[in-house]
Amino acid sequence: MKNRVFLKAIVCLMCAVSSVPAMAQFNLKKAISGAVKATQAVTLTDEQMGEYVKEYITWMDANNQVCADDNEYTIRLKKLTEGLGDADGIPLNFKVYYVTDVNAFACADGSVRVFSSLMDIMSDEELLGVIGHEIGHVAHRDSKKGFRTALLTSALKDGISSQGGKAATLTDSQLGDLTEALVNARYSQKQECAADDYGYEFLKKAGKNPWAMALSFQKLKSLQEQSGSSSSSKLNQLFSTHPDLDLRIKRMEERATSEDIEKPVEKTAE
Repeated sequence: MKNRVFLKAIVCLMCAVSSVPAMAQFNLKKAISGAVKATQAVTLTDEQMGEYVKEYITWMDANNQVCADDNEYTIRLKKLTEGLGDADGIPLNFKVYYVTDVNAFACADGSVRVFSSLMDIMSDEELLGVIGHEIGHVAHRDSKKGFRTALLTSALKDGISSQGGKAATLTDSQLGDLTEALVNARYSQKQECAADDYGYEFLKKAGKNPWAMALSFQKLKSLQEQSGSSSSSKLNQLFSTHPDLDLRIKRMEERATSEDIEKPVEKTAE
């Protein structure tokens, strides 16, 4: 049974963490000792970037409990994301992390990871809105640019070495530093709004109800209000640099209404 809830930021989306004995907390950083292996700074090529993104998501999947194919969370997500094949040519793949944190994120390679606790508190439509927004950042290469910046300013801050153009393998400590940098990363208001618009069109073209965007923001606003109105709260600090939720809700609602799209009957997550 969940006995405490608090909110924090991970990657670019609001997170709420609750204590659940059956689940582990999202593994942000694997604490181990060890010096940085790389010594020579180089310019990262797209190929090297691809190698690092693959290494990172592989590490994340290995260090967080991934729900099996026959798990109820995986079955629900697979049904929900049916038809969501690629984002502007980037193939998508989906998995569920069985962790206490309430969040979801998408990597530059199209890997989308949804947290089980997010699925617990969101309806299918609300989840689709979150997923659509995250995919928007992938399609617009915001995720790629953010990953590159985090890589060079955290994990590879002391330089990297390569042989024959192949990127140097990161240590667990470097991968932990990279995750920490991504946790503190922020997208601009322009990038956030563009991701909203992409998510709307993306869901619509895939045969999903784009009202999902507005509904997901409404849920985020509800969680924000539950966190309290204190200006010092982590949640309010996070949204101080993001587009106003009321504005985002209004934009998506007006768009769906102007296109005569029927609003789905709201249901609570089972």
